[in-house]
Amino acid sequence: MQRYAVYYAPAEDHPLWQAGCQWLGRNPADALDLRDPPAARREPWRYGFHATLKPPFRLCPSLREGQLHAALSALAAATPAFEMPRLQATTLADFIALRPAEALEREHPLWRLADACVRELDAFRAPPTAAELARRQARPLEPAAQGRLQQWGYPHVLEGWRFHMTLSDSLADETERAALLAQAQQHFAAALAMLPLRCDSICLFVESAPGVPLQLLRRYPLQSAASASD
Repeated sequence: MQRYAVYYAPAEDHPLWQAGCQWLGRNPADALDLRDPPAARREPWRYGFHATLKPPFRLCPSLREGQLHAALSALAAATPAFEMPRLQATTLADFIALRPAEALEREHPLWRLADACVRELDAFRAPPTAAELARRQARPLEPAAQGRLQQWGYPHVLEGWRFHMTLSDSLADETERAALLAQAQQHFAAALAMLPLRCDSICLFVESAPGVPLQLLRRYPLQSAASASD
C-alpha cells in the first residue's frame, strides 16, 4: 500500500534544491531519474531531498487522495510564506544533515507549519500497524516520545520535532562521518550562501510501493505577501 509524506523542499529553481538533488544522486520531481544512490546515501536517496513536516503515513481507508489534496491546498493557502532560517551542514546523531545554524525558536513559522501539518492532517493518517510501532520502538523512547508515538504515529513530532535535511545514512565510523561532512560542507557552501531561502510551498511526496523511491507528487503554494494584503 502506498504512503504519503508532507515535506519541505526548496523551490526547484533555487540552487539548494539543485545541490541537494546532485548530492543525493536523484531528483524526486523527475520519475525518469533512475540513477543509483551514491555511497553512504542510500536512505536519503530513497526519500529524496527534503525536511519532514508530517512523516510518511498510509491513507485512512475511508478517505481519498483528492481529499488530501484539498486539505493540503487549504492549509497552504492559509499559511503565509516566510524566510527560512540559515542552514549549515552538520551532524545529527550518527548521520549528516542540513540543520539551522542557530537554535530554532518554538514559535518560528517553520515549527508552527510542522505542527499544523501534523495536527490538521492527522485525520488522513491510518493507524500504524503493530510492525510499524515495533520498528519505532526498536530504540528506547522517553515517556513523552512514547506518548507522541501513540497519539500521532511518530515520536519525533511537535515538541520532539527537529528540522533536518538528511544527507547520509547512519555512519558509525567517526572518521568516515567526518570526511563525508567535510565534502558536504564544501558541496553546499555556494547554495547555502544564496539568500534569501524561503518556504513558499509545502510538498506531497508519495511512496507507491514499500521500499521504492519516493516521488514529489505536488507542491502547494503558501500564501504570498500580495494575497495576504488583498
